[in-house]
Amino acid sequence: MKVRTMKRYKGEKMLYVLLAIAIFLFPISIVFTKAVLSETNITLEQIRSKITTQEGINESLSMQVDELASLDKIQEVATEKGMSYNNDNIKNINH
Repeated sequence: MKVRTMKRYKGEKMLYVLLAIAIFLFPISIVFTKAVLSETNITLEQIRSKITTQEGINESLSMQVDELASLDKIQEVATEKGMSYNNDNIKNINH
């Protein structure tokens, strides 16, 4: 009775090693990718929070500008500085 041995091709062992490495690295790469994605999402939420805060500050400053640019405030400052109100000398500038 003859025992048949399977013939190994050149590079077959290398192929098995590469397959084993790929099987080992695939789950690690998935975990790494999810960790990077999670970190990116945290950074994104922090930036969104900063944007929301800055928008609130900008809105508050815009309201202050509107208050300071009101006719009553202009008349008050003019009176404090010893000026008089003359409607013909007032020019509106829209921004």
